[in-house]
Amino acid sequence: MHSAALDTDDTPATAPVGPETTGRKRPKPGERRVQILQTLAAMLEQPGAERVTTAALAARLQVSEAALYRHFASKAQMFEGLIDFIENSVFGLVQQITQRETDPRQCATRLVAMLLQFGEKNPGMVRVMVGDALVFEHERLQQRMNLLFDKFDAALRQTLREGTPGSDTPTVDASVLAGVLTAFVVGRLQRFARSGFKRLPTEQLDASLRLVLATAG
Repeated sequence: MHSAALDTDDTPATAPVGPETTGRKRPKPGERRVQILQTLAAMLEQPGAERVTTAALAARLQVSEAALYRHFASKAQMFEGLIDFIENSVFGLVQQITQRETDPRQCATRLVAMLLQFGEKNPGMVRVMVGDALVFEHERLQQRMNLLFDKFDAALRQTLREGTPGSDTPTVDASVLAGVLTAFVVGRLQRFARSGFKRLPTEQLDASLRLVLATAG
């Protein structure tokens, strides 16, 4: 896992996964941290996976649990590393899209598509985003994910506020539509995770968004 190295387009970053292969030289401390996060993300991608324990994570990496704690103070800190990746990836792309796209509704459409594509490419991260992987973890982790969707909603609101010419209540209209789109994103990501990653979040996306935006007027 790297710190969301973004391309020049708005294609969501994919978290690299996969434990260290046998026979490789001993990784440097920074490399081991990345490897731990990669492996945790890979384990979360298993449909129907139970709660990931540090014992299972250590076994997958073929190290001791003590070795994990030399790089992370707790499992919560490992999840925070995954959340950092999600935040950096998503909001780096939000900034790119909002700077490049001048049409407010087209911009909102691209923002929604970007977040759903990110989830589709990173199924393990989706379990973190919708909270399924955080049920038994520290409450602050879920609060951070809630804040991510609040910030995404705010970005949509800001974008849509500029696209309500002639409205007597542009701020209210933008707020309502942003809330509907954010709920749509969360619902699609939840369905993806709880279907064992079978129901893709981008399924019939263009038609769905046209319907939502047409209804909004």
